[in-house]
Amino acid sequence: MPRPSPYPAELRKRAVRMVAEVRPEYDTEWAAMKAVASKLGIGTTETVRKWVRQDQIDSGTRPGTTTEESAQVKALKKEVAELKRANEILKAAASFFAAELDRPHLRS
Repeated sequence: MPRPSPYPAELRKRAVRMVAEVRPEYDTEWAAMKAVASKLGIGTTETVRKWVRQDQIDSGTRPGTTTEESAQVKALKKEVAELKRANEILKAAASFFAAELDRPHLRS
């Protein structure tokens, strides 16, 4: 399970907006990201790059798995794991009760 980000969502959105706004002032997108990261006190430029790429995916301008789709996949994987556990419990119970029915019972 990934640890929560130390950066609030509003800071991430602001960084992405700032990169888009200052991009024309720099030769490369990386230089713009580096400037934004240093202005906002974000640890590494790579962090800002990931936020920008994810925003591009979420807005549909870049192919990939959106944040919403990732959340759905995570929830479905959790549900599948719970259902598998429940299925194992039911199988164990069924075999236990089937064994009970097969045992000879003495009538008095």
